[in-house]
Amino acid sequence: MMAGWIDVSVNLKEGMARWPDDPEVRIERKLDIDRGDICNVSVLSMGSHTGTHMDAPCHFVKNGKKIDEMPFEAAIGRARVIAIRDPESIKTKELERHGIRAGERLLFKTRNSPRCWKTDVFVEDFVYISEEAADYLAQKRVRTVGIDYLSVGGYKADGARIHLALLRAGVWLIEGLNLTGVKPGAYELVCLPLKSFSGDGAPARAVIRSLKQ
Repeated sequence: MMAGWIDVSVNLKEGMARWPDDPEVRIERKLDIDRGDICNVSVLSMGSHTGTHMDAPCHFVKNGKKIDEMPFEAAIGRARVIAIRDPESIKTKELERHGIRAGERLLFKTRNSPRCWKTDVFVEDFVYISEEAADYLAQKRVRTVGIDYLSVGGYKADGARIHLALLRAGVWLIEGLNLTGVKPGAYELVCLPLKSFSGDGAPARAVIRSLKQ
C-alpha cells in the first residue's frame, strides 16, 4: 500500500463470517490456467452486505436512496477514528466526550477489530451502536458512521430500529471494517462500494491515511 495508506477492509473468502441467514460466500474458478485454460475467471456469489460493505438508506427505508446514488463525499474525505472502551455497545455517554460535529465521518474502533475477525464463526456478542447513541448521532447530523463488525445494530438488540434512526437521518453506513492496529485520530478516508444498480448495499474496499503531520 503506497504512501501510508492502511487497508481497513476484510478479505472476501469462502467460509467467512456472515450475518446469520445471509447467503454464504461462494467463489468458483470457472476458467483456470492450471487446468489448461487461457486465463483465470471466477464466479462470485454473496449477499450485498458481506464483509466490508456499505448500507444505502433503502436497506431499511422505503424509497430511500440506493447505493448507486451515494454521494462521493459520504465515503471520501476527512474521517475520525474514535476508540470505544465499552465492551457491550457504543453509548451516548461515551460519545459526548468527543465533541462530535455535524457533517463528520466517524469510524468506531471497538474490541470487535482484534477479537471478531480472528474467527470465521459469526460472533453474536459484538459491540454495536445502542439505540440512544444512534439517535444521538442522527441528531448531531453526522455524515457517515463506520463500525468494525457486520452491523451497526446488535445481534440481540433492535437492529432495525438502530439502522432506521441513522438511515432516516441521511447517515451513510460502513460496516465490516477491521481497525486492528489503527490509532484514534484524524484520517483521510476512501471507501467505495460496488455500483450496484438500485442496490440496498454493496461490498466495498476501505482505506485510510493518517492526517497527522
